[in-house]
Amino acid sequence: MSTLVEDNPAKHRFEILVDDALAGFAAYLPRSPEVLVFTHTEVNPGFQGKGVGGTLIRNTLDQVRARGGQVVPQCPFMAAFINKHPEYADLVAEHP
Repeated sequence: MSTLVEDNPAKHRFEILVDDALAGFAAYLPRSPEVLVFTHTEVNPGFQGKGVGGTLIRNTLDQVRARGGQVVPQCPFMAAFINKHPEYADLVAEHP
């Protein structure tokens, strides 16, 4: 199973492709060029329970970090992921 996570700025979301098929996305609203407010994560039913959501969030956060950005995790799935993986806590914007 090959995965690719890419930002789709036109749709304001990071998308995960599994074997070239869209498997899910993490939607965001840009609050500034550096801060993205993540509002919703969705994994298509055929890909649920396979770690796709975690892979999507991990790669999304890694890309935000590489850009020098921060996140506001309004999405409960992303917030829970960050709580379970404190190595990403520094990406949370202090003043959401």
